[in-house]
Amino acid sequence: MRLLLDTHPLIWWLAGDPALSDRAREAIADPANEVFVSAASSWEIATQHRLGRLPEAAPLTADAAAIIAEQGFTELPVTIRHGQVAGALPPLSPSPFDRMLAAQAIVADLAIVSDDTAFDAYGVTRLW
Repeated sequence: MRLLLDTHPLIWWLAGDPALSDRAREAIADPANEVFVSAASSWEIATQHRLGRLPEAAPLTADAAAIIAEQGFTELPVTIRHGQVAGALPPLSPSPFDRMLAAQAIVADLAIVSDDTAFDAYGVTRLW
């Protein structure tokens, strides 16, 4: 399975936080699955940290690429196609980050790991 981590599940995975569901934790840990982390999540983490909303994410803001690589995850850049698809999506979620993740999941045929049911309205497969 090819998985795209939503921002909070990424943070919860790295922190060993019990907020991450057992099903999501098992899927992320399964070596048969390819796990992607979007550049949009890095942007969201840096933005939220700067605003004081994610103080615990300081290590991620310092060197997200190294941390993601250490986990064996694959970086997913934002492409022009992703931007086109995200821009065309209805604003069912108020978050531009969520719309970008939905677009990336649509374009790359990825299941999104998230507890956020807003992704369901975009027709992407959501694992939680």
